[in-house]
Amino acid sequence: PASRNIEGLLFDLGGVLVEIDFERALQAWNQWTLLSIEELRQRFKMDEAYEKHERGEIEASEYFTHLRNVLELEANDSEIILGWNAIFQCEITETVNHVQAVKEKLPCFAFTNSNPTHQDYWMSAFPRVVDSFQKIFISSELKLRKPEPEAFEAIADSTNMGLDAILFFDDTEENVRGAQAVGMHAIYVKEHKDVKRALTEIGAL
Repeated sequence: PASRNIEGLLFDLGGVLVEIDFERALQAWNQWTLLSIEELRQRFKMDEAYEKHERGEIEASEYFTHLRNVLELEANDSEIILGWNAIFQCEITETVNHVQAVKEKLPCFAFTNSNPTHQDYWMSAFPRVVDSFQKIFISSELKLRKPEPEAFEAIADSTNMGLDAILFFDDTEENVRGAQAVGMHAIYVKEHKDVKRALTEIGAL
């Protein structure tokens, strides 16, 4: 992306600024089911209920009931939440440092496919990440999730920037392709160096 065209930066949170691992949820839930960990891996999907929960179309209690049924969990909501929040590991310090460094030059925003239970957790667990952004767009509040074109369009409208003026970072190829399809510049992040490289290329670092 040509630096003169970039007016703002948009970052995914999980996988770009915070290490996440859904295996940790399955390991935590394993004590509440007779299913093996391998069976849990096979059954846990980012399915329709998962997506509805991330769009704020169903409440956490309804989604947890869905998990109870699919994973055969003999667990209450509080026990499920412990596993649900176990996916979050630590901030990706190098990338957080980069955002802190560039936010004086370019407005920085985040866009996460998330839900209220996870939001409560990461807002308190990772204050430095949260403080890095002018605004964090959350799918459950936006009622739209990546890679839906309307989600990216809503963010462009909200930030008063053209889609082609935003540089987006995400660790999911599908989301990167979705952003590119609506005209955003987008970087597929496999490691923190990918963020540094792109920010250096546009002269932000």
